[in-house]
Amino acid sequence: MANEPSAAHRQRHAQRMNALLDHIDRHLDQTLELSSLAERMHFSPFHFHRVFAAWMGETLGDYLRHRRLDVSALMLAQPEPRSVLEVALTVGFGSSEAFARAFKLRFGQTPSAWRLDSPQRWARELAHSREQQALRHRPPQALLSNLDQTERNLDQADATCAEEDTGSCFTSESQMHISLQQLPPTRVAYLRHIGPYGQRVHKFWMNTVLPWRQAQGLEQRACYGIGHDDPSLAAPEQCRYDACVEVDADFIARSPASIQDLPGGRYAVAQFRGSLADFSHAWTELLRGWLPSSGMQIDGRPVFEHYPPGADYDPTTGIFSCELCLPVKAS
Repeated sequence: MANEPSAAHRQRHAQRMNALLDHIDRHLDQTLELSSLAERMHFSPFHFHRVFAAWMGETLGDYLRHRRLDVSALMLAQPEPRSVLEVALTVGFGSSEAFARAFKLRFGQTPSAWRLDSPQRWARELAHSREQQALRHRPPQALLSNLDQTERNLDQADATCAEEDTGSCFTSESQMHISLQQLPPTRVAYLRHIGPYGQRVHKFWMNTVLPWRQAQGLEQRACYGIGHDDPSLAAPEQCRYDACVEVDADFIARSPASIQDLPGGRYAVAQFRGSLADFSHAWTELLRGWLPSSGMQIDGRPVFEHYPPGADYDPTTGIFSCELCLPVKAS
């Protein structure tokens, strides 16, 4: 019993910090002074500075800087014809010069060079992901006989994967079953995980989210997973993931849950069936393979996975099903 107040305090603190991070994301084009954010959190500036650094592992100034630059890097990689100055102003920099200096310090190249290199960079990421996927699905004897090869025939890898008939291979665009759909807005309650994606998120779902969902009587409701950060840009320990459950409009979220609304609109929806090891590759195929050749671009709405009620999950094999939902608009 003595631990309950402490646990409840940590949960309320987590809610407040999550709300602050969401507020920052919605207002990156504004000044976001420490004093005003501290007032929003009902802390003195001195204490807020320490609390934020303890929670995120970096100062508020460092967090704002890398968050703005990460968002700008995603914007610059899109085919939308925005100038570097427009991107700089959108993420809160006062001039293209200051933006270019900060961008080069973080990514090692200028914003213009990053934009020009994006198609090649995406192609490299896709090729590496396909190579790793081929290795995972190659028979052990073939794997041992090819360890010394640095270049692999991806077409052969696709054929090998298709022959397995496991439903978990995503080495070519044609196997992803992508459709454009108009999705409705959805109100969700969510719990947030901050840290590396992958296995830790899976454990978060199993050990924290599903027991909470059951206790709230929401077992038959659809679930969603929102990855707020691009793991190719953000540090693993700073990646934010929201595990969400659909709720009614009058649902009252109590600690540790919070409420948000998933915006509706046009999405590219890819059907996924596979293991956790296949999951990252499927997203890479969608973002780095399908998207550049689709004539569309991603917009500012959240990217998420959708788990319909009764979605398949085999605890023995780890195979599960969901939909990968990418918000898109015409280029």
